[in-house]
Amino acid sequence: MRLTVYLAGEIHSDWRKEIRDKAEALGLPVDFTGPMEDHERSDGIGEEILGEQPNAVFRDQAASSFNNLRTEVLLNKADLVIALFGEQYKQWNTAMDASAAVATGKPLILIRPEKLHHALKELSRKAHVTAETPDQALKALAYIFN
Repeated sequence: MRLTVYLAGEIHSDWRKEIRDKAEALGLPVDFTGPMEDHERSDGIGEEILGEQPNAVFRDQAASSFNNLRTEVLLNKADLVIALFGEQYKQWNTAMDASAAVATGKPLILIRPEKLHHALKELSRKAHVTAETPDQALKALAYIFN
């Protein structure tokens, strides 16, 4: 059995690469997907497809349409979602993707540092598993195959 795992969370750090590399080292039969990781392309995809927009608001609206399309398709095809809340960046997209997973009945592993416990307490209670590190999330994922 192979699983498809959607990796939701910020795109500024290499946390996804860490999870992919460790899952491969463990020999887990998983395929990973997630949001566009090229931040510049993610922000500019609306103009790439539709052409130049008149201002920043329209540019963001155009890009968000295509990013939402990508996210919805890939998240809906996933068997499981891992959502990481890091310490450095605002996490609105992560919250939106984790909430979409809950709303659609996708199994959710939430990763959040202990200091975000209070801010994410309701979402943590809706997740199937709440972990504090990517390593803990990988152990939870590996347990599915044991």
